[in-house]
Amino acid sequence: MNRCRSARNDLILVAAIVLIAAAGFLLYRANREPGAFAAVKINGTVTEMYPLSENAEIPITTGEKGEQENLLVIEDGKARISAANCPDEICVKTRPVTYVGETIVCLPHKVVIEIVAESADFQLDTVV
Repeated sequence: MNRCRSARNDLILVAAIVLIAAAGFLLYRANREPGAFAAVKINGTVTEMYPLSENAEIPITTGEKGEQENLLVIEDGKARISAANCPDEICVKTRPVTYVGETIVCLPHKVVIEIVAESADFQLDTVV
């Protein structure tokens, strides 16, 4: 009898945890804010910002001799990297981003594409 009660209590606990996790996920998804710009950061510095409202293909060239290339494509309010000459191409395999805070990262080229709101401010806050 004790085993049945223990198993039932375990099942109730697992169900409660799953419900809380699902509620948190749904709350997160409901409160996402669509972005206005794709900010291009190279070595941690914002170099350009492109509106997500305009379709465009933007080549991003980095490296001392300009040998590192990524192709940023903005279409239908989403940004993605469609081509890169880095060895692993993880940035190309990343899904398109459209919401504030989402990023695409190309570590070999030190390029980050971050979706930002219209009122984003890119000034340095503090240095520790």
